[in-house]
Order: sequence, then structure tokens, then C-alpha cells
Amino acid sequence: MKLSIVVPAYNEEGRIGKMLEAYLPYFAARHGSDFELIVSVNGSTDRTEDIVRGLEPRFPQLRVRVEPRAIGKGGAIMAGGKLATGALIGFVDADGATPPAAFDDLVANIGEAGLIIASRRLPGAVVSPRQPWKRRAASRVFNFLVRRLFKLHITDTQCGAKLMTAEAWRAIVPHIGLTKWAFDVDMLFQTRRARQAIKEIPTIWSDVGGSKLKIGRVSLQMFVAICRLRLLYSPLSWVVSLYDRLLGRMIVLEPEAR
Repeated sequence: MKLSIVVPAYNEEGRIGKMLEAYLPYFAARHGSDFELIVSVNGSTDRTEDIVRGLEPRFPQLRVRVEPRAIGKGGAIMAGGKLATGALIGFVDADGATPPAAFDDLVANIGEAGLIIASRRLPGAVVSPRQPWKRRAASRVFNFLVRRLFKLHITDTQCGAKLMTAEAWRAIVPHIGLTKWAFDVDMLFQTRRARQAIKEIPTIWSDVGGSKLKIGRVSLQMFVAICRLRLLYSPLSWVVSLYDRLLGRMIVLEPEAR
């Protein structure tokens, strides 16, 4: 069964080389030509593309998709997913926080589910070192809001490692309209609405340095984004245009794809 992994990358010259040097040999050894890794570079102004292309001669499974604009994590994932040919299609962050063996656990455990996600919150998960308390607090508040607003009983919506069947991916992902902070929540919500089973398993995850995110600003942007998303899926969807005019700029203050 062919596997496609999409990696969104925005100004990742300091981290993506190490991540690819871990992922490409690991999955090439296990899947050979039945594996492809698609790096979706978007809006980068550093050497991200050069570093990725430097690995192409060694790994024929590596594919590169470049978008000059910063289109957000979700936009980069959707752009890369258009090139995917696997029966299983997933994505993972470029920082290497999820080791290849942990992503391979998704492949081994997807079973009959349409979507399987890695969780840092389930019993058995290993997170090392612990994230700063501000990030942990923001994550828990965000997850609480998602549970209340969308009735999604998921312990960790924002972990960057997720895998879908190609059937579920093509039925859901190309139709997601939000490419930034609410992308993962929208994907999960639409998957549930499509009556596709969602599975969650504990993962191994490392807090890798080098993130440019500012937790205060990001927390506000994420809150605004999920409020907007909830309006889109409510009888009050007609107010979204007004909402966008008043608050929409808050969710596009800076690029998000990593």
C-alpha cells in the first residue's frame, strides 16, 4: 500500500534538513518505491527550498512543491496533497517533533478508520522535554473550546501528525476553506460529518527549538479562527462576512505554515 507524507514548510532552513534525513531513509527502507514524501514549500525567504532539493539526488521518493506566497499550514498541505498518489495520505510538521517511528505507528494502526491522529495527551504518550507552561495552558484552553464548540472529543487536535485514507482525504481536504489556525479542527469536524471514523493514538513527541510563533498573538488568532469556523457551521453563517470585516485581519497577521 503506497504511502504519501506531506510536509508543509515555511522558512525551515534550520530544521527541515535534519527532519528529512530522519524520515527519508526510515520510510524508504520500509516502503521502497511505495512511499513518497512531498515537501510543500510556501512563502519561504530563506534556504528551505535549496536544502530540500539538495536531497533529491539521494532520495527518488522526495518531491518538492513550491508556492511563492505564504499560504498557511493548511494551504501548503492541500497544495502538496494534490501531488499525492498514495492509498494513505498524511502530513507532519517540518520541525521533526514527531519522529518517523511515531508517524509509522499511524500507518500501522489506521485500520478501518478514515483518519488517525497522533495525540500528546492520551495515556502512554511521551513528550520530552515538556513544553513551556504557557504553551501547555494555551493548548488546554484551545482544546476545551473545541470540545465545547464542535463536540469533538479529541484530546489533541493540533498535533502535527495525521494520516487519512486517500478516499477520505479527497472527499474532505480539498473542500476545507480555512488554511491557517482552524485547519486541523475543520478537517476533524468535516471528517466526522462525513461519517468517517476518527482514531487517536498516543505518540512520541519532542519540543524542538526554533519556532518563531509568539504564543500570546497565536492564542488570540486561534480563538478568533475557531469562533469564525463555528459560525460557518451554524444558522448564523450569514454573519461571517460581517465578522470577517471586523475581526478577520486578526487571523492573518503572520504566516503559519511551518
